[in-house]
Amino acid sequence: MNDGYSKQAKNCKPGEDTGVKSNQQIPVTDSDVTLVPSPLTTPTFKIPVVLAERTLQIVVESDISLYPPATEIKRVKKHVFLDQVKLVPVAFAPITDATTGLPTGYFTVTRAKLFVGGHIRKNIEYASADYNAPLQDRIANVRFTGFAELTADDFFNLPIFGFSANSEANFLNEKTEMDARLDKYFFQNLVRYNEQPYGELVAANFYELDFSPNGTYHDGSFHMLREKIVLDLTLKVLQIQQVNVGAGGALTSVVPNNLGITPEG
Repeated sequence: MNDGYSKQAKNCKPGEDTGVKSNQQIPVTDSDVTLVPSPLTTPTFKIPVVLAERTLQIVVESDISLYPPATEIKRVKKHVFLDQVKLVPVAFAPITDATTGLPTGYFTVTRAKLFVGGHIRKNIEYASADYNAPLQDRIANVRFTGFAELTADDFFNLPIFGFSANSEANFLNEKTEMDARLDKYFFQNLVRYNEQPYGELVAANFYELDFSPNGTYHDGSFHMLREKIVLDLTLKVLQIQQVNVGAGGALTSVVPNNLGITPEG
């Protein structure tokens, strides 16, 4: 008999116990944990907020060399790898204080360019002209870049940016009272640091036509594969924002009102 137990028994010394030591577990009691509600009535969170979810159609054409030459394409697997998802704002609307009506120094984005870039990783399995040969494997990266126009209607939630401010004060020459002091200045600089919007890959749908652009050899093989790909790329654009939870679970984005720390405020 050549099973696991007999092998284990052969490795034991004569008269040695071949059993495995074990401990029986004793049940323990468990009970509910009492939760104490927080006294906060309008808690504030800093969370990722979905700005937009868009499907971009990307069209690429590429030539992929095959060596050894192929006689038949068996399978093509594809994945998308994103190198960049960048939102570039081009139009803004000021955010004002709801109580005073004064500007806060922060703006919502009402129009932007969405830049995307990356590559399609293709794994091509094909048969060669050699008799009874194993399948060949060819990996190719097909790069793509592009941009899309986003308007206010394309956003679920508007991106928020705060702008920096620079101020300068000049002084009169106290001796002549007729000209400026060129050696004396007062500078004030306000720098606001913003959360950068970022992307998240959701789905990739490929439509593809593959063919040999140069025909085939006498044995029916080809060494070049031309691919025309239509890629429907779905992605999310997000930004970390500060939100308040109001009555009924309503969420409201909030920004600090720190315009008054500048001379203009």
